[in-house]
Amino acid sequence: MGKDKLRRFAIVEHYPHFIQPPLGEKCSLLGKWRQDYFKNDNPIVVELGCGKGEYTVGLAQRNPTINYIGVDIKGARMYIGAKEALELDLKNVAFLRTKVDFITDSFEKDEVDEIWLTFSDPQRKKPNKRLTAKPFIERYRKILKTGGFIHLKTDSSILFEYSEEQIKEHKYPHEIISWNIYEDLHLLGSDEERETLQIRTHYETLFTAKGSIIKYAKFRIH
Repeated sequence: MGKDKLRRFAIVEHYPHFIQPPLGEKCSLLGKWRQDYFKNDNPIVVELGCGKGEYTVGLAQRNPTINYIGVDIKGARMYIGAKEALELDLKNVAFLRTKVDFITDSFEKDEVDEIWLTFSDPQRKKPNKRLTAKPFIERYRKILKTGGFIHLKTDSSILFEYSEEQIKEHKYPHEIISWNIYEDLHLLGSDEERETLQIRTHYETLFTAKGSIIKYAKFRIH
């Protein structure tokens, strides 16, 4: 880890909204996020593989009555979003440092209302490592409330094609599967949804500048 990453990690570790349970151990907030952390009964939306946390912060700014938790294993990267949330004094944001593999150690059954997967690693050579693969879906099923949506936003054709196949093979109910979401925004049900889909992270801006087309799927798993 470079010096700047070490510096960022040392700083973010002391942020009050940065949670870091020991890997493989139960998070102290398991089943208690609303009660002990957010201190409200608002819905909880989790972004898995949040990277710099830009989408988590963008969502939280637009929806102050929803609680957002960005999840990633790279604490130095999450520093960016965590710092911004602190500067904006956002009370409805937390960042959780853990692997998605251990997500059931941090959330109780039905504790999560929605899940976002934004620009996840397409894992070109390891399909079972993709965040829409069956092993991960089964983890989400344990924490996501019945009827709760999973949102997938990606520039990767490999990941999106694979995810579309998974949705159809396992008959996951879906509202939209779009290979070009910015052309298909009119298919979304509300202005709020359209605005939410237009949050752009640093990486998305880079991808689209190079001609990448952004894909989006919104589906349920139970």
